Amino acid sequence: MAVVHRILRRGLSAASPLPSLRGLLLVSPQEPGRRPASSSAAEAAAGDVEAELRAAREDVRQLLKSNPCHPILVRLGWHDAGTYDKNITEWPKCGGANGSLRFGVELVHAANKGLLKALFLVIPIKSKYAGVTYADIFQLASATAIEEAGGPKIPMIYGRADVADGEECPPEGRLPAADPPSPAEHLREVFYRMGLSDKEIVALSRAHTLGRARPERSGWGKPETKYTENGPGAPGGQSWTSEWLKFDNSYFKEIKERRDEDLLVLPTDAVLFEDSSFKIYAEKYAADQDAFFEDYAEAHAKLSNLGAKFDPPKLTCKS
Repeated sequence: MAVVHRILRRGLSAASPLPSLRGLLLVSPQEPGRRPASSSAAEAAAGDVEAELRAAREDVRQLLKSNPCHPILVRLGWHDAGTYDKNITEWPKCGGANGSLRFGVELVHAANKGLLKALFLVIPIKSKYAGVTYADIFQLASATAIEEAGGPKIPMIYGRADVADGEECPPEGRLPAADPPSPAEHLREVFYRMGLSDKEIVALSRAHTLGRARPERSGWGKPETKYTENGPGAPGGQSWTSEWLKFDNSYFKEIKERRDEDLLVLPTDAVLFEDSSFKIYAEKYAADQDAFFEDYAEAHAKLSNLGAKFDPPKLTCKS
């Protein structure tokens, strides 16, 4: 653990990327994602992994009760999966949910600024469960954070394999930007590359607004507002909604009305009500939270599986 904290204090830079954190806190040398060959042994192992997934999910829930880290856990899962390119058929060159975000070469990508903190939140949980891969723990933490913030139950499956080293990380530039020259075109370029639709773009846009933006980290938002001056957590930043740790459809209502100067609206948020196709779904979600939750849960689950290689295939994590 002391090694991990020394790395954290030393920080990251493009010239001196963080080495893989894999193995620093593992209690077992078992290779993540490897399963016994025989069918009976494989079935037994799958049952063990499902039990570990349930235990890991409970650990994430307990973490969220003591630490309001929902937004950064959502971001961790999203940024691991969101590098997927449907035009590349070879795994893991296609990117996606494969645990590559644990390597320094990817953590130092500009879009991943601040995610080292998320990694250090989930590493102590991951270290307890040798059968759970990094790819799975990132997606489990993300989905659990949405659910614990009041969002819908995400129909998740597990069994994702991990990439082996930092040489298998995707290139920089595959994640969305906040202020592109043409927001609608940019969103479609990024999300269509992943195989997602206009409906899924609009539904998924809500999750990135769980939490707040800090100008010293992202270059966006006010240093502090009436909604963030007292936390929870460290005070400051600017949120998209007044109850910024609650997952609901208020984001769409706030963007539509644009009445509160203390709430943040990025160009990629505003375009949801400016683009004729996006607007159909944004209006729908502003008026009907149940419809939004249904579409969001489906889109989140789809995103979490992008680029994943399942071994064994499609484990569940039922309560």
